[in-house]
Amino acid sequence: MKIVVKFGGSSLASAKQFKKVADIIRADKARRYVVPSAPGKRNDKDEKVTDLLYQCYDAASQGKSYKKILDKIRDRYEEIIDGLHLNVNLDHEFQTIEENFVAGLGREYAASRGEYLNGILMANYLGIPFIDAAEVVFFDEHGNFLSEETNEELSERLAHVERAVIPGFYGSGRDGKIHTFSRGGSDITGSIVARAIHADLYENWTDVSGFLVADPRIVDNPEVIETVTYKELRELSYMGASVLHEDAIFPVRKEGIPIHIRNTNRPEDKGTLIVENTCRKPRHIITGIAGKKGFCSMYIEKAMMNSEVGFGRKVLGVLEDQGISFEHMPSGIDTMTVFIHQTEFVAHEQQVIAGIHRAVAPDFIDLESDLALVAVVGRGMKGNRGTAARVFAALAHARINIKMIDQGSSESNIIVGIRNDDFEDAIRAIYDVFVTSEI
Repeated sequence: MKIVVKFGGSSLASAKQFKKVADIIRADKARRYVVPSAPGKRNDKDEKVTDLLYQCYDAASQGKSYKKILDKIRDRYEEIIDGLHLNVNLDHEFQTIEENFVAGLGREYAASRGEYLNGILMANYLGIPFIDAAEVVFFDEHGNFLSEETNEELSERLAHVERAVIPGFYGSGRDGKIHTFSRGGSDITGSIVARAIHADLYENWTDVSGFLVADPRIVDNPEVIETVTYKELRELSYMGASVLHEDAIFPVRKEGIPIHIRNTNRPEDKGTLIVENTCRKPRHIITGIAGKKGFCSMYIEKAMMNSEVGFGRKVLGVLEDQGISFEHMPSGIDTMTVFIHQTEFVAHEQQVIAGIHRAVAPDFIDLESDLALVAVVGRGMKGNRGTAARVFAALAHARINIKMIDQGSSESNIIVGIRNDDFEDAIRAIYDVFVTSEI
């Protein structure tokens, strides 16, 4: 059995955390490939090493004073080395980093050094080989991840290595230039490694005990989701649930490899298992509730809209011309409503309105701002009568007015548009109806 384990920044923030991680890895011989993040915060007042690296690089590349920040970064690693009694000297690495910062090698290079250095320490502590991600994870000249090239090289490299540490978050282009995934991208690296070795399981260790049914900042002590499908997770991640980087699903999905979200500080907790599909019935009809604020809507009305071929395409073409993406587009026989991120829309609103008038000659256009979207997601909703009615009844009981309703034919999610001010109350109301009342 082969397991890939990825550990987040909070799991590797200090020597004490490193020891917890090593105990977890050594507790199961199948945990053979380790993907570390950069050191995170040790406490609420602390700074993440990646943030310090950005600060240091910006100062050094602009000819400003940077030594104090660099020393602060060096101290973080020296503290881990001393706490673990490692025989490791990073002086040469820091000399190279400093030279490359002053030379302006790039912010992506700067950000990647946190994982790179942590990978060296982790490999030394575990006594297993270190493989620089720049040698096995590839990007094109535009910074786009090269999935198949990476998989081919990584598979070949790891076929000859029983155990290894591969730092997360970064790789390199054909010219050797360092590129990174978006923030939190070590999750993606773990998934890439799992695919390359045909892993039986990808364990993603963090500081929470799995995905929660709702945001704990809104709902007190929400339940942990025991099992969630890739599809459900995509819906929840898209709407704001952020335990796992949403792009981490794709590499393992190609191989049908499950992901297990675990808590480094509470390894006895079950966590959340993410799978392609399952016969396991969910504890509740819904799997999770998530949402986002900060939307606006554009309501377009025109008589006989339904018979005008290409109407929707022309409207969306106007948005595309202004570089604006849309979120949802519920429509009626003579009406269409487009939900858009408000920050994207406001800078171009007059150009959009004028463009729509020229493109489709509407009878009426209305705008509404400060809206939120709430998604209720769950494989248990399919074929279960009355789910939508319960959602709407919960919102009505909480005196929340619904601005938009959108449900796909898969029956696995219902999305409602509401006012920003009603966002938290809406999530609590839905949670109470589907979870609290069923306990």
